[in-house]
Amino acid sequence: MKKVVVFISLVFYFLGCGESKPHKSYDAKKLIEQKCSSCHNLDLPPTLYEEELAPPMMAVAHHIFNKVEVKDESLRVSNSVAFVKEYVMAPDVKKSFCDEESLKSYGLMPSQKGNLTLEELDAIANYMFSHFTQENLSHAQEALNKFNAMPKGEQIARKNGCFGCHRVEKSIVGPSFKAIQVKYEKSPQTLIKSIKEGSRGKWSSAKGVMPAFKKLDEEELKSLSSWILKR
Repeated sequence: MKKVVVFISLVFYFLGCGESKPHKSYDAKKLIEQKCSSCHNLDLPPTLYEEELAPPMMAVAHHIFNKVEVKDESLRVSNSVAFVKEYVMAPDVKKSFCDEESLKSYGLMPSQKGNLTLEELDAIANYMFSHFTQENLSHAQEALNKFNAMPKGEQIARKNGCFGCHRVEKSIVGPSFKAIQVKYEKSPQTLIKSIKEGSRGKWSSAKGVMPAFKKLDEEELKSLSSWILKR
């Protein structure tokens, strides 16, 4: 009977119950920011810089995804991930999908062996081909076009999180922009001061304190207050 118990225990061990440690779960977005953003631009749509050290990540993902060899389209993502894992650890001009001009401009990337584990690289590669897609690029470009079409003051309001506490017609944490407009339409400088320095106790309906936005320069403060006063 003892031999049977030992045998069954060994069977369960080799079937997987005796595996040492499960794979770690990674925050791939945070990981790619920590490990890749010093060289690759992660913006969608990409922002181009004069002295960038490597191509934008969107361009990298696009080139690999469209140029990697596949016998079956269902394998395109997995083959792309496999390519990244191999290439990043052992970069080679012969394996690169970059054109000659790009290689001359950026140079061959250095091996990341020792900087990344294969598990981390697997998480990063999977994130690349799920986030940096043509569909996400199109959505991001549409959102950017919509943002650029907004009045300057509204752009500043959205960039600085003003809509987290205010709405145009509705009071939430703070008063509505319409209510602010009514109160300050004859004293725009007071409104600018409240935005810049913050305020407390000016609105009985407020559910929080207005924080100071000292990082905004005079032009931004004027644009934002002007937009509010036109509500």
